[in-house]
Amino acid sequence: MTLLALMRNEWRAVWATPIIGLTVFGGVLFYFFLYPLPYVKQVPRDQPVVVVNLDGSQLSRRLERMVDATPQVKLACRAHSIEAARDIFIREKLAGILVIPEHFYRDLLLGRRPTLSYAGDASYFLVFSTVLEGLAGAGSTLAAEAKINRMLVSGQALPLAAERHSALELNLRSVFNPTAGYVNYVAPAIFVVILHQTLVLGLGILGGLENEARRDGERAYRQEAASLKLLVVRTGLFTAIYWPLCMFYLGFGFQFYAIPRHADFLELNMVILPFLLGAACFGTCLGLLLPRRELAGPIVMFSSMPLVFGSGFIWPLEAIPAPISAIIQYIPVIPAIRMFLGLNQMGGDFGMLLPVWKQMWLCVALYGVLAWVLLRMEKQR
Repeated sequence: MTLLALMRNEWRAVWATPIIGLTVFGGVLFYFFLYPLPYVKQVPRDQPVVVVNLDGSQLSRRLERMVDATPQVKLACRAHSIEAARDIFIREKLAGILVIPEHFYRDLLLGRRPTLSYAGDASYFLVFSTVLEGLAGAGSTLAAEAKINRMLVSGQALPLAAERHSALELNLRSVFNPTAGYVNYVAPAIFVVILHQTLVLGLGILGGLENEARRDGERAYRQEAASLKLLVVRTGLFTAIYWPLCMFYLGFGFQFYAIPRHADFLELNMVILPFLLGAACFGTCLGLLLPRRELAGPIVMFSSMPLVFGSGFIWPLEAIPAPISAIIQYIPVIPAIRMFLGLNQMGGDFGMLLPVWKQMWLCVALYGVLAWVLLRMEKQR
């Protein structure tokens, strides 16, 4: 079979199966809008909290107003007991419960450290941490005021007391995520995962469909073509299809969601090439091993979350067991995430990330050879 005929057959095979076109184009566009949709506001604001003020002093009521003034927290209602606050929290589905302890004002006057208590649903980690941030800000501000007042009473000058009320002065700045938002934090890596998983899924469906036809006795062009030629055409076709999709995600997508980017066009394409080739070879191997096309969906979908957490941008690599971390390093999406984040989000130099780039090409070679061997074994059978 000539190269041109093989290319025509591959093109027809891709578009003759609607589910492959739906996966490649529909899936990519669907996830582009669906995944970041709940987080387009970047950080949660005005989370409703019920407060239980067991002290009732003027200072404790002032603390309530300070908490309500923070952008993170809104005092939705008040309760007279913790039991009543718990019922309101469950019934109204609030973000948490703030408890100001008894003798709060007295303990502050005596130089003690009263404890503010907060309860909330920690399964919503972003909401939970946002409320804690607002409460900590209001509490630390009130504590600083109390300490400055004690220093003034002891004879310290106001400018000196304001400067020395704390031994440490924090100057926090978000370096790689200026807005400190969720979309800027997670979307760049998730976009790479989406591109990888949809590409692998499309090739898995195509391979499983051909295996079904071969099992039913139908002779396909895949059995007549040379193994190496078929591998080059198939991976090249899907690489060509996904190249503009990568440009769409990493170009227009970042601009659409206001995600900072630092890599230039040449560096970006130098990373896209081994990423797509590695994913295409990986997907070809998966398709050759699947007896039925419907198995591709569960395998790819169930592997998405382990890949996300194993890549190291959400869960630290040090917390992942070493054998698991060593194995997943040879799945093409893992070094690709590190490479894209290092260049595009962190502004790293290409030379610093050269070992990761070589790892991406190693994945291309590894799965390319494996796909060629599987094709040869199929032809011999």
